Amino acid sequence: MQSFVMMLRRLKLLEHINPQPGQENLAESIYPPQAPIMSLKYNKVLLIGATSGIGLAYAEKIVQDGKKIIVVGRRKENLDAFVEKHGKDKAEAVVLDITKLDQIPKFAADITSKHPDLDSVILNSGIQRGFDFTKPETVDLSMIELEFTTNYLSYIHLTKAFLPHLQKQDKETSLIYTSSGLALVPLVARLNYSATKAALHHFILALREQLKEGPGNVKIIEIFPPAVQTELHDEKHQPDIKNGRSMGMPLDEFTEDSWAKLVKGDDQIPVGFAEAAFEKFENARQESFQQMAKQVKESQRQGK
Repeated sequence: MQSFVMMLRRLKLLEHINPQPGQENLAESIYPPQAPIMSLKYNKVLLIGATSGIGLAYAEKIVQDGKKIIVVGRRKENLDAFVEKHGKDKAEAVVLDITKLDQIPKFAADITSKHPDLDSVILNSGIQRGFDFTKPETVDLSMIELEFTTNYLSYIHLTKAFLPHLQKQDKETSLIYTSSGLALVPLVARLNYSATKAALHHFILALREQLKEGPGNVKIIEIFPPAVQTELHDEKHQPDIKNGRSMGMPLDEFTEDSWAKLVKGDDQIPVGFAEAAFEKFENARQESFQQMAKQVKESQRQGK
């Protein structure tokens, strides 16, 4: 068959086959048209929370896509291993503890000064802990505050720090947030984690609306993972969960699903049960949000 095709090509026959309506196109039956390979739109990505799990998986995808990446996290040994694996021409590592909020402005200034072509920031850091308020004496309020700072406040500080750089670019840039399906449907035993993700989700919805007309062209993207098999659920972090690393969707499956939607250009990326939540109520809820935003904007126009 292959030699037959080559012969037809040499004779320029395939290029001149013009099938009538309803007839099979011989050229396409021999070599069916291939779907174009989608690529990440952004060329240099800062990924915060890249030392393991979802963040590390996305970092691998970015390098495979031929884009440059700056990986950020607390564990220097993990970051250095990533750079050593892929080479300094493709990856750079920066150590940062995002809970030290006062360090974020200088961190952002240093990154954008060194990388003026940075066009995408992925915020992926997060922790999850369990709390049982039926036994108030067991609730560690300092851990409540740490979870809230890690999962929400740090994201707000990082958003503020990087927005001016992204807004002044002459092309589309992006802020990409790893949220959670628990932003939509809370888990009883992880009530504080669910609350941090719900707060982040509402912030992102309103932020996207605020930035819709500029300045700049900053795309706001939110990813809603289900439970994924990562160290987030390890027993050392959550003693009430046994064999937590085996809980949820396999990491590779989640990565492939969410990455395909990301490179396609979706700005909301629910995966697993979060997809059902969107279909059942979240799409309708966001319609109400859009209606309210429109009414407020119209009221402001009339008030001027």
